[in-house]
Amino acid sequence: MSDTRLTSEKNGLRYGIYTTGAMIIYFLVASLFDLTDRIEFSFLNGIIMSIGVALAIRHFKYAKDDHMAYLQGLGTGIITGAVAGVLFGLFFVIYATINPALMDQISARDLFGYDLSVVIAFLAIVLQSFMGASIVALIAMQYYKSPDHKPIEEVE
Repeated sequence: MSDTRLTSEKNGLRYGIYTTGAMIIYFLVASLFDLTDRIEFSFLNGIIMSIGVALAIRHFKYAKDDHMAYLQGLGTGIITGAVAGVLFGLFFVIYATINPALMDQISARDLFGYDLSVVIAFLAIVLQSFMGASIVALIAMQYYKSPDHKPIEEVE
């Protein structure tokens, strides 16, 4: 069931959109229960991102009949995180524009006294998503790498 038309970019884009959808749904549910100002609940977005990256790599490997290049799998994970981070960041900007009280709630919890603007929040979301996805992709590729990437065991 090899899909020769599937590239790591297309796969990363698709799963980045899926991951963004899950992150937006979680954010809206948290907003509904007035939990958006609790920073500890934002770490669930990292878990959602990790799941999205792992699923993207797994799907890409399956579509390539279990023979994917290591950098293609790694690229799939990084692209998934980058797309999800940018799209979720844009959603956050739109949401903060519609609900300006959100930024006031988040800024009230700032321990260092800096003003948190929507642009800085967007950049933080993108950076956190990209770096987190890169680390998760590196870890996931240790599990999903093809058999030809594994070291040959010496037989005595």
